[in-house]
Amino acid sequence: MINQTTGKYLIFFGIILVFLGVVLFFFHDKMSWVGNLPGDIRIENENSKIYLPFATMILVSIIVNVILYIFRRIS
Repeated sequence: MINQTTGKYLIFFGIILVFLGVVLFFFHDKMSWVGNLPGDIRIENENSKIYLPFATMILVSIIVNVILYIFRRIS
């Protein structure tokens, strides 16, 4: 069901997406550490490449949880 709370969430996530887009557009050269953290596993053979970004996934999860926590406290 669409209600006022759903609208607030959509606006909030839209603002977050715009912010991330601006950061990536202007600071993409300074963000090269993302995906190259200690704990990200990269296995390369002659015929295959495997990349498991464990540390990056944990970092993104923590950031998203903090943002959602703040948003829930505000609304």
